[in-house]
Amino acid sequence: MAVLLETSVGDIVVDLMLEERPKACLNFLKLCKVKFYNYCLFHTVKPNFIAQAGDPTNTGDGGSSIWGVRDGEGQRFFEAEKVPRIKHTQIGTLSMVNDGNARHSSQWFLTLGSDLDYLDAQEHTVFGAVSEGLEALQKLNEAYCDKEGRPYRDIRINHTVVLDDPFPDLDGLEIPSRSPSPTAEQLKSSRIGADEELNDNEGMTAAEIEEKIREQEAAAHTTMLEIVGDIPDADVKPPDNVLFVCKLNPATTSEDLEIIFSRFGAITSCEVIRDQKSGESLQYAFVEFDKTEDCEEAYFKMDNVLIDERRIHVDFSQSVAKVQRKQNKGEKNKPEFRLKNRERQGNEKYQMVFDDADTAVSALNASGSLSKHARKDGDDSKMRRRDEGKDREDRPRSRRWDEREKSERSTASGGVSDRSATHASSQQSSSSSRRGDDYARSDHYSRSDRDRGGSSSSACRSREERSDRHRSDGRHDERSGDRHRSRFDSDRPNEHRHREERSSSHHHSKHDRRRSPDRSRDSHSHRR
Repeated sequence: MAVLLETSVGDIVVDLMLEERPKACLNFLKLCKVKFYNYCLFHTVKPNFIAQAGDPTNTGDGGSSIWGVRDGEGQRFFEAEKVPRIKHTQIGTLSMVNDGNARHSSQWFLTLGSDLDYLDAQEHTVFGAVSEGLEALQKLNEAYCDKEGRPYRDIRINHTVVLDDPFPDLDGLEIPSRSPSPTAEQLKSSRIGADEELNDNEGMTAAEIEEKIREQEAAAHTTMLEIVGDIPDADVKPPDNVLFVCKLNPATTSEDLEIIFSRFGAITSCEVIRDQKSGESLQYAFVEFDKTEDCEEAYFKMDNVLIDERRIHVDFSQSVAKVQRKQNKGEKNKPEFRLKNRERQGNEKYQMVFDDADTAVSALNASGSLSKHARKDGDDSKMRRRDEGKDREDRPRSRRWDEREKSERSTASGGVSDRSATHASSQQSSSSSRRGDDYARSDHYSRSDRDRGGSSSSACRSREERSDRHRSDGRHDERSGDRHRSRFDSDRPNEHRHREERSSSHHHSKHDRRRSPDRSRDSHSHRR
C-alpha cells in the first residue's frame, strides 16, 4: 500500500509494510485519510540522519494516534511492534518515533543516511520506505538549519493522498470529503515561509546593488586572506600614519628620507627596504609619523618631489604586513592594531653556503652569525686536519715515498685489469718491504759500528749514497710515468749491488777496527 506526501520541496511516495507492521500502518493510513498531517512542518532535520514530522504543534512534543483523535487523550499512544525486527539500513526508511516508553503517537521520520545502527537500539518501529521522490529527500538533507535542527525556511507537508487503503474505516471516525483550508495557527511560523520569496535588493537602485555586490566580494576576499595567513585579521585596516614612498634613487638612504620628512612632524620610524641578500635598495620606503595630521600634510606636499635627481611618488600605505593585534582590555569587541617592531632579527638573514669548511668558519666568525658551539666545532675540525697533516710529515720518508710510487703506478696503469692491478700492488708492497728492511739493516750496522768504536766511514758513505739515490728519485718523479716505471723496474739490481757494498763495508770495518783504533775517533768526529 502507498501514500503520496506533497511537500514544499517535492512529492514523496512511501510504500507501507502491512504484513510486518499492521498496527503502525493502520494508524498512519487513517491519519493521512483524515488530513491530520496537512500543513505540518518538518520541524527537525539532521543532515545525513533524519527528517522528522507528524506533529501539528511543530514543536516535537505534540501529536496523537488515530485512536486518540477518535477517543480522546487517553488513547494518544499505542504499543510499539517489535517483531519482526527491521533495521534502518537504507536511505528513505519510514519509522515511527518512540516516546521513550516503547510507545508511538503520530510523529514519524525519514532517514537521510544508510546503516543507522543507533536508531535500531532506540526501538523506533520501521513500517515503510520511500519508493519515489529521492530528489525531495536530497533537498531535505541540504536544508539550512540552526543548531537545534530547525530549518530556516519552512518545509511543509501541503497535502496527503492515500493511494490504496486495505483497512476498513474505524467506527466513529469522521473522514472529510476534501482537504480543509489551513488556519492562521497552522500557517504561523517564526521562520521564512515555504512560499515566501526572498529579495534582498528590493527597493535598491542599480548603483546601490552594484556597490553591495562589490562589498560582498571584498569581504569574501578578505576572509580568504585571513584563512591563508596573509593578514592577521579580517577586520584589519592599514595604518593612517604610514606613508609609502617609491621611485627612490638607489643612493637614497633611510637617514636622508628621515631628515627630509621630519619637517612635517615627529617620525617614529623610516626605513628604505633593501634586499636581504645583496643589501641593495629596492627603491621604496615606509615612513611612519607620530601623528596622522603630519602624515596627511606630508602626503599632500611631498608627492612628485625631486629627491636625489628622482621624482618620488608618495601615497598612504596599504600594507598590513607590519601590523599585529594589540590586546584591548577595555573593549573586547573593538580590536586595535599597532605597528610591529621594525628591527630585523638575526635569524632572518640569508644562510651562506661554502664549499670549503675553513672558508665557511672564517666567514661566519667574521659576520658574527655563528654560535659559540658551532665556532668551537669548526676550530676543532681545523685543528684535527692540521694534526693529520703534521702526522703525515712525521712519517718516515721511505714510507711516504712508497705511497707516492703506489699512487702513481695505479694512475698510470688505469686501464689494466683488476687481476694485474692486484699483482702489481703486491709486487710494490714486497719491494717496499725489502727496501725498508735494507734501510733498517744498514742503520743497525752503522749503530753497531758506533758502539764497537770501529770505523764508520763506509756507513757514512752508504748513507750519502742513499740520500743521493732519493734525490735522484725525486727528480725522476717529475718526469713521465713511463720513465718512472723503467726506473722502478731497474731498481732490483741496484738493491743487490747495494747489499753487496754494505756487506763488504761491514767486513772492512771489522779489520780497520783491529788495525787502527784512532780511525774510529776520526769517523766519530766526521759523523758529528
